Parts: sequence; structure tokens; C-alpha cells
Amino acid sequence: MKTVVKCLAAFGVVAAISLAVSGAATAQREEPPAKIVVSDAKTTHHLNLYVAQELGLFKKYKLDVSIVEANELSAARDAVVSGQADVFWSCPTVAIAAVANGAPIKVISQVKTPCTSVLVVSKDSPIKTWKDLKGKHIAGISPTCEAVIAYEKKARENGGEYILEKLSGGPAIAALEAGKVDGAILEEPHVSIAELKGFKVVLREAASEVPCRTINARTGYLKENPSALKRFVEAIKEANAVILKDPAGKQVVEIARKYTGAPEDAIKHGNNRLKFTTVIQEKGLRALGDELVAQKNIKENPGEKLYAAEFKGITWGK
Repeated sequence: MKTVVKCLAAFGVVAAISLAVSGAATAQREEPPAKIVVSDAKTTHHLNLYVAQELGLFKKYKLDVSIVEANELSAARDAVVSGQADVFWSCPTVAIAAVANGAPIKVISQVKTPCTSVLVVSKDSPIKTWKDLKGKHIAGISPTCEAVIAYEKKARENGGEYILEKLSGGPAIAALEAGKVDGAILEEPHVSIAELKGFKVVLREAASEVPCRTINARTGYLKENPSALKRFVEAIKEANAVILKDPAGKQVVEIARKYTGAPEDAIKHGNNRLKFTTVIQEKGLRALGDELVAQKNIKENPGEKLYAAEFKGITWGK
């Protein structure tokens, strides 16, 4: 009888342990995906975000990502600064200025490099050299845009100071067609749209060494869940590989059209120019910070304060 009791007791202990282990494993399996809200001003430059979402890569990394549309990059930034969103894609100068001015954000990854914005002119344009730009009216989104900074600096150094007309994308192309400007500094897909209309690119080299777009996160979210953001960047890295393998392929083009509404022919024409990466271009970003200081847009270059310490050795500081 004692032997039976001992066996039953031992069985009970084993069963209890088994249930505890099983319960812990079930709880681990049922842990909900980490939620991340991305505020996004839609453009083909953010294609890796859309590909990761559409191909289920975020889900693969146990993330529940919501993409909330913003009208422009500054609005996406403001949504993150105010805590309405956790992450946003932007031109690097937007992030640099925000961090320099004390905004609670950090850069966690590069999006692509180099900058693909170029100067587009009519086929019969007299603009062939930097000096030819002197006194000309050139459309550009903003004097703090990294591409505009690159062109302005190169023109100034070569005696070709031009007059900037603050226009972007579609309005800039319309002004070019109407002869109201002599050229336009455009990014994809608008460069391709302009080329397909018969315009040509000149002085392409200006922004060829300038980094383009960064992924930026709210510092509060970084502190709360750095592992989720690291998985987020891993998903983006996989999306980059998909795009770079076949940038003009049917699947990639369809995703780009779905999210941006850009013309299919323009996407196919220019997608191969978008070189996606997650590696932060520290030297180029520092140079942009120095230019913003020189323009008196910020008082001090944030330097390494620009980047998330949690990503040191992962996307920067290697």
C-alpha cells in the first residue's frame, strides 16, 4: 500500500511539473505581437516598408504593424513626436533638425543610399555646366532638402548660384512644362515621370554621395521595447533583399502602385535606382548636419546623438 501511495505521489509531482512547463510554453506561444504604428508620407522611397507589410514579413517577426498615412514628412514626424505613432521614414535632414532641436526621436536605420534626386531640364536647355545655373529659376522642395543642399553647395562653389522656387513633385514638373522654371530638382518616381515626358537629367553627380532617407523611432518606444524595433529592422532588411533582387518585377511594382499611386511605367523606369539598405551612412549624415548648421537651421550638429544607442553595432558604429 505504501508503495502505491509513493508511486501516486511521484506521478502527481511529475504531472504538476509537466503541466507547469506546458502552461509556460503555451503562454509564451500566445504572447501577442508587439504593436508598432508607422506614420508614413507615401512615396516609392518607402517601398521597403510596404513590401515588408504586404509579404507578411512583420508578422514573421511577431510584429503587428499599422501604417497610418501622413500628408507630408513633417506631419509624419509630428505624429511620432506627439506620441501618436512610433516610427516614421523621412529625409535625413528632417530627422537631423528634429533631434538637434530636442525632439524625442532617434535614427535607427538608413532606408537607402545614395540620394537619387537629380536636376531635370528640357531637352533644349542651355544648362550644361554649373556656371550655366547662375540666375536660373530652379524648382526644389525646400532649401533644407538634402538634394537641394547638395545642388546649392555645388553651384555656389562653381559660380552658378541659382534662385530656388519652392515646388516639389507634380507642381515642379507642371512649372517646368509651362516654362515657369528653368529646371527642377526631383526625386523618384517624379524623375522617371519627367524623363518619360521627354525631359533630361543634367549634373547628376551633385547628390551622388549624399545619404537618402532614414527610419526614425520615438525614444519612448525605444526604451519600452527595443527588441521589437530590432525585429522591425530585420523585417525591413528582408524586404530590401526582395526589392533589390527584382526592382521592376511584377510583385514589387504592384505593391509600389498600391501604396503610392505612382504610374506603373515610371516605377519600372526608376525602381532600379533605389538602393535600399539598413546601414547608416554616418559620414554623409554628419556632413548634412554641418550644412544645416552653416545655413543656421540648427545651432549644433547632433553627431552621434542622432542615433539610437540600442542599434550601435547593428546599423551604425561598426
